[in-house]
Amino acid sequence: MRDHDQSLWQQTCRERVESTVLTNTLTVDLAVIGGGYTGCAAALTAARAGASVCLLEAQEIGHGGSGRNVGLANAGLWLPPEDIRAHLGAASGDRLINLLADAPAGVFDLIERHAIDCEPVRNGTLHCAHSCAGLKDLQNRYAQQRAVGAPVELLSTDQTRQRTGSAAFHGSLFDPRAGTIQPLGYVRGLARAASEAGVQVFTRSPGQSLTRDGDIWVLETERGSVRAKAVIQATNAYHLNLAASAPAYVPVYYFQFSTAPLSDNLRSSILPGGEGCWDTGLIMTSFRVDQDGRFIIGAMGDLSHAGGGAHRRWIRRKLSELFPQLSDQPLTEGWHGRIAMTSDHIPKITEIGPNALSVHGYSGRGIGPGTVFGRLVAESLLQEDRDLLPVPSVVEYRESWTGLRRAYFETGAALTHFVKARF
Repeated sequence: MRDHDQSLWQQTCRERVESTVLTNTLTVDLAVIGGGYTGCAAALTAARAGASVCLLEAQEIGHGGSGRNVGLANAGLWLPPEDIRAHLGAASGDRLINLLADAPAGVFDLIERHAIDCEPVRNGTLHCAHSCAGLKDLQNRYAQQRAVGAPVELLSTDQTRQRTGSAAFHGSLFDPRAGTIQPLGYVRGLARAASEAGVQVFTRSPGQSLTRDGDIWVLETERGSVRAKAVIQATNAYHLNLAASAPAYVPVYYFQFSTAPLSDNLRSSILPGGEGCWDTGLIMTSFRVDQDGRFIIGAMGDLSHAGGGAHRRWIRRKLSELFPQLSDQPLTEGWHGRIAMTSDHIPKITEIGPNALSVHGYSGRGIGPGTVFGRLVAESLLQEDRDLLPVPSVVEYRESWTGLRRAYFETGAALTHFVKARF
């Protein structure tokens, strides 16, 4: 398995951000822990509002899920609107639905405003029905989305074949609000924009402890410390060291492989409109192309797990089933990332203490929601107004049997891929 620093996104990322290791003591208005979409969006928002801000990342910007993402900038969550309302109530549910409906617009606006070099293509996404049951699910989602004013379209089998270049699907749900990006380029571009706005960006600076000294937070690292009036913890599925504020989630793994750039002939027959796609399968599959015409396909699974071999064999067969014209295309060695899944698939905002919030649990929808949550959490803390939060905060959030549930998801994915790779 290729390590993160050899993933496709690392190889093709053109954004750079200046950073250093924290080696002294700082005093700031806001300390942000975590250099992913949420943390970088929060830091940028706060700096543009006039706050003094530092951002601390344990590894490098985008090391976690943000730099390993599929790159689909979607509207909303995985959940359809009625399920969101059922979990949050009508008022809070409608607020979140409306905020995330505009999430792709916010992402692409930031890209344009800060000239972020991340291959943005806003040609929509396709949620593809892998079976008759999957089509029924899409019909239900279509009805719910249209009821809240979403401009989605339900496409037929023939229309889906024309859009994707694959005859494997029973239909699809097209969302014109969405698009694709180079995910690592986007998060590094956010960090670069934050730095240009005055944020002090520190990498290779994992937090060791977070304590209170009167009305000030003290964050200690191995070689320095930060004193801050407010704190945002945005570590999500890559949390380290700060045990007292560790987010509760079920870790789910997702891997990807890519081809070399396709010939013009092949490229013209596969996703000619440039949409990003995923299917309705329980063990979900995603596929898209990048700016250079590489075909990228992914699915649930941990390549470092004992079932990694099954995932590799399956992905080759899956590629041939979906796109027979690509059956002879070699695939790169894959990379994977970790997703923070919550039981209800709704992100959580937890009160660490006075003027300190932790955000996690995008359940595989990190780009749009992460950007929105980062912005609003920063605004909430700076304005001391919890009503600005995208979802109500909680004092504590717990998940039970996380280890067993991780094993359940990974074993299910590995067994599914093992069987389908053989028969």
